[in-house]
Amino acid sequence: MGSKYTKRYTEEFKRDAIALVDSSGRTLTAVARELGISSEFLRGWYRRAKADRGEGAPGEFTTAEREELKRLRRQNSEQSKTIEVLRKAAVFFAKESDR
Repeated sequence: MGSKYTKRYTEEFKRDAIALVDSSGRTLTAVARELGISSEFLRGWYRRAKADRGEGAPGEFTTAEREELKRLRRQNSEQSKTIEVLRKAAVFFAKESDR
């Protein structure tokens, strides 16, 4: 059974790992092995860093865009709930006024 513990890496560690990949000329896998981390972690960090620098794949979101999208989705969800409450209240008061 897998562990429920997820190790968190600091932003400084991530930046240093990405810089090591850029400066060493070695593969992501080799750098990840040396640092003792998953190559998939490092690959994700590297992809995000490239997108933030404007070097990502076409249509790939930067970190700022991803955070803004998350914020807007949360706001949309809250507003949808508010609209639903107001809709139910309007129906209730319309029935009450008909009495």
